[in-house]
Amino acid sequence: MTRRERFDRVMERFRQAMPDPKTELNYSNPFELLCAVILSAQCTDKRVNLITPGLFRAFPTPQALAAASVEEIFECICSCSYPNNKARLLQGMARTLVSDFGGEVPRNMDSLLSLPGVGRKTANVILSVVWGDAAMAVDTHVFRVSERIGLTTGSKTPLQTEKILTANIPAADLPRAHHWLILHGRYVCKARRPDCANCIIADLCRHAGH
Repeated sequence: MTRRERFDRVMERFRQAMPDPKTELNYSNPFELLCAVILSAQCTDKRVNLITPGLFRAFPTPQALAAASVEEIFECICSCSYPNNKARLLQGMARTLVSDFGGEVPRNMDSLLSLPGVGRKTANVILSVVWGDAAMAVDTHVFRVSERIGLTTGSKTPLQTEKILTANIPAADLPRAHHWLILHGRYVCKARRPDCANCIIADLCRHAGH
C-alpha cells in the first residue's frame, strides 16, 4: 500500500466513524478555548475541564485576567500541572491580547504565536477549532499515531509531521482530522498498549502488520 492510498483509506474510515468530532475541552468563546489549551499542556482535558469553570468565573474576560496577579491566577489553577508557569503564561497572554489586539483572539498564525504560552500546536488548535481553518495541530497523540499507522515515516519533529499531514489530507478534512487522530490516540491507539482488536483502521495500519 502506498502512503497516498493509506492516507485516503484512513481518512475515509474516520469520516464514516466520526463525521463531526469535537474537542473535549469545554469553552464558550475563543478566549476561553485559548486559556484551556494553554492549561492542557502535559495535563488531561478532564483535569482542565475541572479547573476552567472557576477560572472563567473569576476572570471572564481578557481584561479581567490581565488585571489579575500571578498569585490570584495560580489559586484558580493550582491543581493543574506546572501551575506556577501556566499562571505567568496566562497573565502574559491576557495582557498581550489587551495591549496588542484589543482583547480579541487573533485569527492568524503569526499573531497567535506572539502571545505568551502559544506555540504552533496551540495556534493551530485555535485556527482549526474556532474558525475551521485548514490547520493541523500536532500534539503527542497526533505525532505518535501518525507514525505508528504509517501516515509519516521517520518524522523527527511535530513541525515535520504537521507539514506531511497538511500536504496529504484534503484541506476540508484538516480541522476534523486533528480530532480524529487525537481521539484515536487517546482511546484506541494508546501509547503503551494500542487496542488493535477494536481499531477501525487495523487493516490499514503499518504497526498492525499491513
